[in-house]
Amino acid sequence: MAISKIAVIGTGVIGAGWATNFLARGLDVTAWDPGEDAQAKLSAMVDNAWPAMEEVGLADGASRDRLSFADTLEQAVTDVHFVQESAPENEDLKAGLIAQIDAAASPDVLIASSSSGLLPSRLQARCRHPERVVIGHPFNPVYLLPLVEVLGGDQTSAESIDRAMAFYSDIAKKPLHVRTEVPGYISDRLQEALWREALHMVADGSATTDELDAAITGGPGLRWAFMGTCMAFHLAGGDEGMAHMLEQFGPALELPWTRLKAPELTEDLKERMISQTQAQAGTLSVKEIEQLRDQTLIKVMAAVEEFHLAVAAKP
Repeated sequence: MAISKIAVIGTGVIGAGWATNFLARGLDVTAWDPGEDAQAKLSAMVDNAWPAMEEVGLADGASRDRLSFADTLEQAVTDVHFVQESAPENEDLKAGLIAQIDAAASPDVLIASSSSGLLPSRLQARCRHPERVVIGHPFNPVYLLPLVEVLGGDQTSAESIDRAMAFYSDIAKKPLHVRTEVPGYISDRLQEALWREALHMVADGSATTDELDAAITGGPGLRWAFMGTCMAFHLAGGDEGMAHMLEQFGPALELPWTRLKAPELTEDLKERMISQTQAQAGTLSVKEIEQLRDQTLIKVMAAVEEFHLAVAAKP
């Protein structure tokens, strides 16, 4: 079945990003969200992101006019080919919502959850057709960043995984099949480790949020953008690669460099995080920073693509 009609359930930052992505690929989108002024907020978020999509390049038929807003969830998932659920990250809420979608949507329609770490086996447990429920975890901004982590629960069919992977590829995403059902999947487990250490360093006064971000954006973050962690450390080993890197730096793993258990999120720590990041933002609004971020990401992604093409061209 050709997928051309999408239901977006939940229209916060992630759901709105998905809606923008689908519209830019020339698809019809029906959205639903029970929140106050949800339709107006969704339209504003799509409008704010659309200049970036125009710069990247719109598919044939792409138009914001192909977006509609349903009065009910049941109305939204009727006569569509794919459902992307992006409700808040609450297991009971998501499981109930997915069961409601499952009861209303045609049995051959895939249901993908944007969950960033919940187990799909638990999210599909209340469904009559659990075999069509998958995780399709995107990254913000959804309309620009290509990675989508795809995994199923213990009742998800292999066919559903294949169909989801194919669909995301068709809309210019880079789906990554997560082979093991593990909390946090792959990318968020890595991000969470870094985030926990950052919180410790702010809590004990070792660094400010501005210093922490500078430590990434001027150093490892630039390498991560195109070669990730493992390949960067392979190069750190010189001509012998990872073998020498592990021999030379392996003993450092015994040193107390990181504290993976998160610190207590005290009122003082929360205030430091909020005030320091607000100082970083200065007078710019979130929407203004989003547009600056989008323009920068477009340039970085173009440079990364050049690197990958050059590597692939080598015999």
